[in-house]
Amino acid sequence: MPKYIFITGGVVSSLGKGITCASMGALLESSGLKVNLMKFDPYINIDCGTMNPLQHGEVFVTEDGAEADLDLGHYERFVQIKMSKDNNFTTGCIYADVIKKERLGDYLGATAQVIPHITDEIQAKMKQQAEGFDVMLVEVGGTVGDIESLPFLEAIRQMRLVLGIKNTLFLHVTLIPYLKVTNEIKTKPTQHSVKELRSIGIQPDILMCRLQRPLSQVVRSKISLFTNVQQENIISLVDVACIYAIPELLHQQGVDALVCQHLSLNCHAPDLAAWKKVMRNQENPTEMVQIAMVGKYVDYVDCYKSLNEALLHAGIARSTRVVIDYICAEQLESEGIGRLKSAHGILVPGGFGERGMCGKLMAITYAREQNVPFFGICLGMQLAVIEFARHVAGMPEANSTEFNQDTACPIIALVSEWQTQYGKLERRQQGDPLGGSMRLGAQACHITPDTKFMKIYNKKTIFERHRHRYEVNKALMPALESLGLRVVGSSTDGSLIEAIEMVKHPWFIGCQFHPEFTSTPRHAHPLFKSYIQATEHYKREHS
Repeated sequence: MPKYIFITGGVVSSLGKGITCASMGALLESSGLKVNLMKFDPYINIDCGTMNPLQHGEVFVTEDGAEADLDLGHYERFVQIKMSKDNNFTTGCIYADVIKKERLGDYLGATAQVIPHITDEIQAKMKQQAEGFDVMLVEVGGTVGDIESLPFLEAIRQMRLVLGIKNTLFLHVTLIPYLKVTNEIKTKPTQHSVKELRSIGIQPDILMCRLQRPLSQVVRSKISLFTNVQQENIISLVDVACIYAIPELLHQQGVDALVCQHLSLNCHAPDLAAWKKVMRNQENPTEMVQIAMVGKYVDYVDCYKSLNEALLHAGIARSTRVVIDYICAEQLESEGIGRLKSAHGILVPGGFGERGMCGKLMAITYAREQNVPFFGICLGMQLAVIEFARHVAGMPEANSTEFNQDTACPIIALVSEWQTQYGKLERRQQGDPLGGSMRLGAQACHITPDTKFMKIYNKKTIFERHRHRYEVNKALMPALESLGLRVVGSSTDGSLIEAIEMVKHPWFIGCQFHPEFTSTPRHAHPLFKSYIQATEHYKREHS
């Protein structure tokens, strides 16, 4: 019978429930247990695909094409299983499924209600995902006290009642603020958060306290008294320089032992050798490179969370400290390219819309002309093709139909249809619904022999994850290829261009897919490793 760990959060959002959940998963996995993780989000959207990244952060894409919460990215980076659409459910998903069942008559004339129908559906999702695993870690999004989270909290309360205390564990992440003026930490927010949780019938078994300095025994005793949590179960979750230190931090405080004892789990002591190696490399770099990331969401770095982490992973693999200089593309348009001159590499990430396009094109031109290592991902690759067409191939009107539907030279355009890996024919047209309508998930890419791309992957066929609507117009590519912009990756049937590289450039690569989604700290993605290696070489050549 699988055991369940429920992770909730209180006081404020963005406390790190997802990283805590992922770290717990890594800790238990390293103890020989088979773990799975899932996230419930309280918003009504079916998924986060159409949400503003400045509010929600990045959209993480799973292998089966789900547009999921960014916490699923944390899960994949910490544990060695792939997430799917069944690892992330929203209020919208749950209600849609219940309404569908009601329309089909599944409830036999009963009045469909939050209790039991919504809570039963939530529990059914958890149980389905827990099958075949020793431990199921379930993160409930939002903050305790929010009205949106109540059905999920009620569902996990019922799980304790049905399965018993030995099969369920409640872990609550909360904030212990520090007041600099009085030089003291305050436990009252945590007291109220636990009080709110207890008022709906949930008594936390473990408290994870987010704070700047470890808890003293006096403070721990006070928290225990007011929250009814054993002192040894109150954990100091202090700020760390690198999130990959958290499994070791939890182990040092005996969290794995507490969990295994509470749930009567039979497992060995955690083997954290791989995580210790990651941290040794991260803390002892032999070199430093600076990457100019030119985008339009740079004011909120979580918009590029997986990309940031993939660069960090490559740096860890290379024992190189990677410093990211986030540059607003619109700022380049108004202030010029001076800020790019200190960069050892330039990266243009994915995105949507015309805003900032000119600044991104300026960065690409600079990288091409100055032989600076360039990496274009999704929209970044499309803009690299536009830039080359305009400035090298003599196509000044080259554009994307995303930006100008009436362009005389649609080098980037909607492709009417393509074949998915599951044999389903997908179609895209202007005016289609936006949610879930893109080319999503893992797709096959055949690599052209005798290319830098082939040397990096050392494979003939790869599978990478996509999230986009527009494609490179293959009909216009021969003119560019004749001038040195080579197609180095194509879809299975050869109709879609997956990757390009510039022949007469040290490292200039663009890919339509998102390699950052499959990079992990223990297994850095080969494209990012090669890119960081190229930036190291560029730095040595120009220092």
